[in-house]
Amino acid sequence: MHYRNRTCAVALVVALSAFAVSQPVRAGVGDLLVAPTRIVLDGGRGTELVLNNIGDEPATYRISVEFRRMNPDGTLDEVSEPTPHEKAAAEMIVYAPRRVTLAPREPQAIRVAARPPQGLPDGEYRVHMLFRAVPPPNPVVPAAGGQPKGVQLRLIPIYGVTIPVIVRLGNLDAKAGIADVKLETKDGKPAVGLKLNRSGTRSTFGEVRVLKDGIKDPIALQKGVAVYTEVGGRHVALPIDERFAGQAAGPVTVQYVETDDHGARTVAETQAVLR
Repeated sequence: MHYRNRTCAVALVVALSAFAVSQPVRAGVGDLLVAPTRIVLDGGRGTELVLNNIGDEPATYRISVEFRRMNPDGTLDEVSEPTPHEKAAAEMIVYAPRRVTLAPREPQAIRVAARPPQGLPDGEYRVHMLFRAVPPPNPVVPAAGGQPKGVQLRLIPIYGVTIPVIVRLGNLDAKAGIADVKLETKDGKPAVGLKLNRSGTRSTFGEVRVLKDGIKDPIALQKGVAVYTEVGGRHVALPIDERFAGQAAGPVTVQYVETDDHGARTVAETQAVLR
């Protein structure tokens, strides 16, 4: 997660951006659910995503696009100076509405499409769509019997959710590989660490599975793992299922299974020995 601070005359605003939405995300005075959490367009027909205020109070959300780049550890950094390629991605994305106010339990469809200009080179273009809660007007109220002195500061948390919007033009392909599989720790717990390598003209997206003979379920599993085109690979650490923590050492099979509208297919697989 990334934290961004903005200040104004009477309030200090703290913004929080979340980059994966697998459950309802707290947004302002309500709860915001966004689905789907990833959009892939081919430059033709558009699609829709749905915002749903599952909170108990009305909430307003502002929708915008911004740029993020992946690091070799899989984190995403904000981009203040986009490249021409990134600018082209933002210029072709069309969406509406750009601001919505939702009553409790009310959904709202957002239309999203890509309109690439003529002559734009084939390739994969990506922006990140941001859904940010707009705080309701709520001026600082002085304590009973007192008068405010000087500048009054009030902390107002503003929560936002981002999802990737990817446009693919032309006949693109990608190859993936798995390397450097080993035991490590993540947040103080045992995990399987590995390097996901990628080459080609598009990103990859899917789930990583660690399988062991004699055990039906994966001993470690992580869904929604992307490797974007700005990196040739990234590190992934999969927490080991607590049921199998004592059985992880030894031979394993590691798979990277890509998932999309066409189903699931294994794009990389390797054998390794965990020590």
